[in-house]
Amino acid sequence: MDIGVFTFAELHPDPRTGLTVTPRQRLRDVLEQAELADQVGLGVFGVGEHHRADFAAASPAVVLSAAAACTRSIRLTSAVTVLSSADPVSVFEDFSTLDLVSGGRAEILAGRGAFIESFPLFGFALEDYDALFEEKLGLLLALRNNERVTWSGRFRPPLHDQGVYPRPVQDPLPVWVGVGGTPESVVRAGRLGLPMALAIIGGQPRRFAPLVDLHRRAATQAGHDPSTLPVAITSHTFVGETSQGAADTFFEYYAGYMNEVSKGRFHVDRPGFDAGRTLEGALFVGSPQQVVEKVLFQHELFGHQRFMAQVSLGSVPHADAMRAIELLGTEVLPAVRKALGPSES
Repeated sequence: MDIGVFTFAELHPDPRTGLTVTPRQRLRDVLEQAELADQVGLGVFGVGEHHRADFAAASPAVVLSAAAACTRSIRLTSAVTVLSSADPVSVFEDFSTLDLVSGGRAEILAGRGAFIESFPLFGFALEDYDALFEEKLGLLLALRNNERVTWSGRFRPPLHDQGVYPRPVQDPLPVWVGVGGTPESVVRAGRLGLPMALAIIGGQPRRFAPLVDLHRRAATQAGHDPSTLPVAITSHTFVGETSQGAADTFFEYYAGYMNEVSKGRFHVDRPGFDAGRTLEGALFVGSPQQVVEKVLFQHELFGHQRFMAQVSLGSVPHADAMRAIELLGTEVLPAVRKALGPSES
């Protein structure tokens, strides 16, 4: 199994001090986290895309290109690229460039996005939310698979035998689809023969197992071999020296962030947080051994090939996030791979 980390580069006030790091400092922290993740042997580092005042990374490819310069082997992915409001040509060119800069380590994780600010920003209508993604994903795959493309659609000017450059090192450039639990999105990923990243941020993870099965069935029905289409699980994660220490450190930052972004749709309290930390819950918060047990428990549910941990959530102090990344690489990853054996790791 592959284990990685990702960040949204949030700019949220620290609930203990009231202070907010500057965008410049936040991005410097992100690069230090990428460098450490690479050094401790983690397999993937991701950066999300947001176009809001409370996030510092509007262009994952730019941040990841900087990360490529301070890392050697870790794969570099968006988490996610909001493809519905982006130009697939620009996305492909940006990540092809990242692939060249990094020596073949780039990936695109394409999604529809959890926030809507990019739609008015780039002139798209929310009522076209899914149609935009469907069309643009098709164009992105056409660009990936063909050096010259002839294409037409509803939302973008057509292409007539147009060459799109540069071409990446990897052929094909990896494209994943990020989903949050919508069956239609799961089926689309399987039908197109694309790997899937499933975000589980609440509830009981076993409820998502049918979606992983659905992805594999859709792939099979479309003529794809599901064994060649990896599945990733992404979750909020914090690893500490001890179970209690990890929970006490993370809770205030987690609750502050989640309650702010939920805008009253739900409220996180300590009993709910602790319930999420149990084996059947969605939160990976605890000692290294607890996190290992939870990764292995979910592997029995999903048979997934990648686990992606969102460690530096909200205003978690940089030093604490760095220690959590270190523990993931030095203690969690080796234990998981030992337990799963060569065939699964």
